[in-house]
Amino acid sequence: MEKSPRIKMPPEVRQFVLNRDGGCCRSCGSTQNLEVDHIIPLAKGGTNDLSNLQTLCRPCNRRKKHYLDPRFKRRFT
Repeated sequence: MEKSPRIKMPPEVRQFVLNRDGGCCRSCGSTQNLEVDHIIPLAKGGTNDLSNLQTLCRPCNRRKKHYLDPRFKRRFT
């Protein structure tokens, strides 16, 4: 499995993901310290595609780290 390259996320993409996810963390519902996270980490073969991005608050994102958390794993076709 080849690692996807990390690219600088354009502000428009970040704002789209935050708006799509209702401006709250997909794990705990917090509206503070929001970050855009790769659901399947790049190191584990995830992509930079919008379908692999989600909004997490900083504490949930730090807890998830680079691991595949079954709460976040999704299948896209």
